Amino acid sequence: MLHSEMLTMGLLAGGLLALYFGAEWLVRGSSALALRLGLTPLLVGLTVVAYGTSAPELIVSLAAAMSDQSEIAVGNAIGSNIVNIGLILGLTAVLCPLKVHLQVLKLDTPVMVAAALLFLVFFRDQAIGWVESWVFVLLLILYTVFNVRLARRQCDPAVDQEYATAVAFPGPSFLFCSMLIVGGLAALAVGAQAFVEGAIQVALAFGITEGIIGLTVVAIGTSLPELITSAVAALRKQTDIAVGNIVGSTICNILAILGFAGVLAGPLVGPGVAIANVGIMTAFLVVMTAIAWTGFKLERWEGALLLAGYGAYLTWLWPT
Repeated sequence: MLHSEMLTMGLLAGGLLALYFGAEWLVRGSSALALRLGLTPLLVGLTVVAYGTSAPELIVSLAAAMSDQSEIAVGNAIGSNIVNIGLILGLTAVLCPLKVHLQVLKLDTPVMVAAALLFLVFFRDQAIGWVESWVFVLLLILYTVFNVRLARRQCDPAVDQEYATAVAFPGPSFLFCSMLIVGGLAALAVGAQAFVEGAIQVALAFGITEGIIGLTVVAIGTSLPELITSAVAALRKQTDIAVGNIVGSTICNILAILGFAGVLAGPLVGPGVAIANVGIMTAFLVVMTAIAWTGFKLERWEGALLLAGYGAYLTWLWPT
């Protein structure tokens, strides 16, 4: 029994480390390559970095779906977004009160809510079909193109300088960037397989559904890159990066995870994931949108309330 528990913990810990370093290498290699190809630091931050930090969620969900564990994939998409707003945004605000100048986020936040509402409609039968997954993929492409066009019109010098300071590694050669990308993808693939296997073992040991494991253990574990990126940015007073990373990742979690996992390994069926979880996720995203459209100021006490809300959600969700 002890050997089995140690093996499960080893799978979770080893998988988590591989996911973290895989995401780190992928983001650094992709960002450096994008800068060498002429993209601005702001565009790199809003696209490559935001999507790259969501790579663990995407790879883990894809691995779970291809292993006929689609409850984990669906739970991960929902749980990661609740983690993004309740835990990561809350903790970021506690570390550093947020005042965001990035105007693009005023349009991104309604997109978040619209994607969540579409998810709620599609998931009414507790499944995401192949056609519905293609809808998410097409929306992701449209959103990315639209976001890039809007980002090019961003004309706040403070924001440009913030991203230029943070996304400043164009030095490596093309070969080194490519090696980082390939190594990152390989680490993500290995880490995802180990982490999913460990999560399944936890579900079996506790006698709970894989959906709940996806909503909690997997969601928190795969959100580690976003947590570290936003927390470090907050401590450096780079609040636009901290929040921009959360928003971009949240949209990616719905459109990319449910899109690509459903297209490549669908349909995604989640009978163990209550629709109420999608409603709670949507409520968190509505709160985020309200913050964005009222000046995007978030004080420490408001961050503490978000953390308390996430704690209450875990208490409601996790079985006694």
